[in-house]
Amino acid sequence: MIGEQVELCLNQKSDPLNHEQVLETAVGALSSGNEWRATLDELPVPVYTTDAAGSVTYWNRACVEFAGREPELGKDKWCVTWKIYTTTGERLPHNQCPMATAVHEQRSVRDVIAIAARPDGSRRAFRPYPTPLFDDAGNLTGAVNILVDVTEEQSFALAEQAGRCRRLADSMYDRETCTVLSSMAKQFDQTVTDLRCRQSD
Repeated sequence: MIGEQVELCLNQKSDPLNHEQVLETAVGALSSGNEWRATLDELPVPVYTTDAAGSVTYWNRACVEFAGREPELGKDKWCVTWKIYTTTGERLPHNQCPMATAVHEQRSVRDVIAIAARPDGSRRAFRPYPTPLFDDAGNLTGAVNILVDVTEEQSFALAEQAGRCRRLADSMYDRETCTVLSSMAKQFDQTVTDLRCRQSD
């Protein structure tokens, strides 16, 4: 069954992936026994696991390519990325990232976009799918996460958001509100610049 799910995921490489299905395959593999590493190694998206304390315990090769670095066992916690930022350019500490929230609150986290900074200076926008794992008694045993690269999509979305902020600023009479909106537009523009620099490399 797990093998069939992996084959289905691999066959979707040229088509839009059903990321919840990929996640389901990963969770199923982790609960199936000792062969889970081989299954996760074959998945076409970055996937990694942590223990119940948030320490990274496994990552596949897609994680290394995405993050631009090799994580370190016993050192990396919460995420395989080097640094994380919000879409407005603010630094997001690893202990406050979506995976940390999933583990601390023992719930899946969805509909979040973050920016991964890589050691070479490039950045990638991603949508995480952090999901806690439990044993048969309901005790937290760790978590699994897949990282979906949405850099191109977010480049356009954030550019549009910057434009909306500027238009709103131009229509406002309150100086403080105009200043805030103009600052937001600049932050979005900078994030877009950072992302597009990576795409042109």
